[in-house]
Amino acid sequence: MQLRNATPSRAFKFQAAIVDLDGTMVDTLGDFIVALDRMLGELALPSIAADTIVEMIGKGSEHLIRSVLRHVRDGQEADDALFNRAWDRYVHHYLAINGQHAEVYAGVVAGLAALRAQGLRLACLTNKPTAFARPLLAAKGLDVYFEHIFGGEAFERKKPDPLPLLKTCEALGTQPSCTLMIGDSSNDAQAARAAGCPIVLVSYGYNHGRPIREVDADGYVDSLAEVAGALGTG
Repeated sequence: MQLRNATPSRAFKFQAAIVDLDGTMVDTLGDFIVALDRMLGELALPSIAADTIVEMIGKGSEHLIRSVLRHVRDGQEADDALFNRAWDRYVHHYLAINGQHAEVYAGVVAGLAALRAQGLRLACLTNKPTAFARPLLAAKGLDVYFEHIFGGEAFERKKPDPLPLLKTCEALGTQPSCTLMIGDSSNDAQAARAAGCPIVLVSYGYNHGRPIREVDADGYVDSLAEVAGALGTG
């Protein structure tokens, strides 16, 4: 992979990388399926297919729950009472199984280690609640690579708004133009473009069920292990 419009001098300017979690570092679809199935069962609602869940992942757990409830209720929006019940049960079940049905993608550990070896500071920025993200990263041995871990409630707005990226750059002490965003979806790309961060997308993530190369990005990789090499060579 080579970053679009990148030169060797530009490549060496990178000081940090911001890395997404679901669909980028860890395949968490199994966790979503189990937690949602248990939640729906308690609410006496129909189950939902895995391929439908994939299209709903990425915009935060609140959006996911509302989308699931709308789908299983034939397009009817959930009122506050139903949403609050669903949220309570979802959080309960997700925390109980967090990481048990999830797998780290091949190349992630090697990629993070290589980025750190190049001197880049790393932060994880996800729309997933911090209470889910931190235990998951710890369980998979990935937390040690990151100076900061920011979940969906860490800032006033979530990706695709640029605010979380700008605030993460502030925490890292780096300029957006020198901070690479690595993600798996249009949410990450839109946020990066608006924040002024270069963006690389992995080919294997969720992206709301759409082909990743439809998304405007500076590069695409099949493994996180490819990213450090591209930065080192431009």
